[in-house]
Amino acid sequence: MGLEDKIRKLSCDFYGAGDVELSDEAKAKIEQYNKLGYGNLPVCMAKTQYSFSADPKLKGAPKDFVIPVRDIRLSAGAGFVYPLVGEMPTIPGLPTRPCYYEIDLDPETGKVVGLS
Repeated sequence: MGLEDKIRKLSCDFYGAGDVELSDEAKAKIEQYNKLGYGNLPVCMAKTQYSFSADPKLKGAPKDFVIPVRDIRLSAGAGFVYPLVGEMPTIPGLPTRPCYYEIDLDPETGKVVGLS
């Protein structure tokens, strides 16, 4: 099974999408990775954690939506490719509210508070 077929299978059978929309950049990457011999690698979808769709506001288990793949990246050393779905940051593990908002300086003691 090729990369595009794997992306479609994951999107439709696992996430419940009705279709996949590949950007021109994503199509070019699929062609490039196939030529380089990476077409057999597993696929790990990079998408919002808040929904099965690309829309973080679409909660629950929606059906028949379109998965927009804007780019596909290669992790050759780890042995997989990851399509970037919709608009989402690619830095993992960041909270929705950064913790630095909770850090302050106590004006009476001069000590930093909010680090623990």
